[in-house]
Amino acid sequence: MSKQGKGVALVTGASSGIGEATADRLARAGYTVFGTSRRPASTGRLFEMLTLDVTRDESVDAVVKDIMRQAGRIDLLVNNAGFGVAPAAAEESSIEQAKAIFDTNFMGVVRMTRAVVPHMRLQRSGRIINIGSVLGFLPMPYMALYSATKHAVAGYSEALDHELRTLGIHVSVVEPAYINTPFEANVMKPDAPLDVYREVRAGVERRVKEVLVGADGPEVVAEVVLKAAAANHPKIRYAPGLASRMRWLRRFAPAGVLDAGVRKDLRLEA
Repeated sequence: MSKQGKGVALVTGASSGIGEATADRLARAGYTVFGTSRRPASTGRLFEMLTLDVTRDESVDAVVKDIMRQAGRIDLLVNNAGFGVAPAAAEESSIEQAKAIFDTNFMGVVRMTRAVVPHMRLQRSGRIINIGSVLGFLPMPYMALYSATKHAVAGYSEALDHELRTLGIHVSVVEPAYINTPFEANVMKPDAPLDVYREVRAGVERRVKEVLVGADGPEVVAEVVLKAAAANHPKIRYAPGLASRMRWLRRFAPAGVLDAGVRKDLRLEA
């Protein structure tokens, strides 16, 4: 680890929500934190903000080089940047939109990892924590593309940990359930909506909004990220809050019961 407190952390998507809460929590725990956002962010935080677009190789490389110039190392990478997708049938998104969703939510993780791992290898130490979702192990109807990106993040994280742990680098994925953040208020709408799905799409969206009202705040995720970052033997997968119960159901509940429960909760026809 760095002599600068507990180390140097890079948190993507840190202008609001989970990313901001995580960057703030790490800074208060003693890390030197660099947060990022696609657009220049306001100051007044406990951590420095840098402009980064995870869909552009040159932007990723420039930010990592800037941090290495300033701090000399990166001990922790938290891949949080991404966007939500409004409930929609899978066929209501064009191929172009599907590519855009994957380019940010999955390929953004890949780009950041490829840029940071060489430095961690030279250090023979490092932690990578990817922010996934409960939908990475329990897919949700009318969220097929988003669920697919989070499955990809989970699979990538688990495989990557096997590859890197002998080099002193550990990888974890944190998979929260519903989190009440501004992230959920700025979601991508389907670009090829079909009237046949209009009513059920609206119904699922109403149900999601209902659940979000009483959902945990982003601080729950931030605490789990800190726990994973500090653990001597970090787990590959963490499920904070409600997600831990959902993981248990996914593992032990009969498939038919779980299937029926998902449809009932979203008020879909049997």
